[in-house]
Parts: sequence; structure tokens; C-alpha cells
Amino acid sequence: MVRQDEIRAAERAIEWPEATDAGLIFIGRIHTPWTSRMDCPRQGRHDGPTCRIEVFETWALALERITEYERLEVLYWLHRSRRDLVLQSPRDDGATRGTFALRLPVRPNPTGTSIVKLIALEGACLPRSSRRLRGVPT
Repeated sequence: MVRQDEIRAAERAIEWPEATDAGLIFIGRIHTPWTSRMDCPRQGRHDGPTCRIEVFETWALALERITEYERLEVLYWLHRSRRDLVLQSPRDDGATRGTFALRLPVRPNPTGTSIVKLIALEGACLPRSSRRLRGVPT
């Protein structure tokens, strides 16, 4: 297993460019039982632990009538992910693939997506059945 921020022999990183073209506004935070990326499961499953999505108060009204839906698609930012690898060797066997040919959290814009089961709405928090958000430690 790769250690955090390790670059394997066949992988290649680039010098990270200065961002000038877009901004991102965080609307909440996902709370999971995992404390590091290395602990996160590789693939999502609905039988994992219950996690919590905290929506910041500014955006609380956007949750109106969300309980009418059993499943939600959650888009999230993988804030601890490397962003500079252009070639990766996920099996560490010397074979590489371009970052965009892989489903890994290491990418220039590290976004993740997951379909989750909504359990309840508690104020501006959504406890939900985990589809184990890959790469999202608390």
C-alpha cells in the first residue's frame, strides 16, 4: 500500500501551478470515523458506518424538503489529496496510467462523488448511511 504523499518509482509529479481561474466555496463538512486517508476504504459500500454531513448555517435553507428523497448524491472535496501526479502506478508494478484514466483521489481537482442513503435531517446535519466516502477522513 502506498504511504501518504509517497511517489512510487514509475510515477511522475509536476510543479503545481498558481491557481488563477476559479474559486471554491465550502458549504459544509463531512464527519466520518476515519482519521487519515490511509484508513478510508477504497470502494464505497452502503453497509458502512453512519456518517454525518454538516451543512453550514448559511446554506441551511437549501435543505428544505430534502427528506422527500431517500438517496442523495454528495459531491465533496478531497482536501488531503495530492494534486500534482500526472502518471500513477496504483499497483506499484511499474506500469503507469495517466491520472485521468484512473478512479483515484489523487488528481488536480480532487473531487469525489457518492450516492448515499439519507437517514434523517437534524437541523442542518444529515446523518446518512455511509457509502464510505473514499479519501474523506474527518
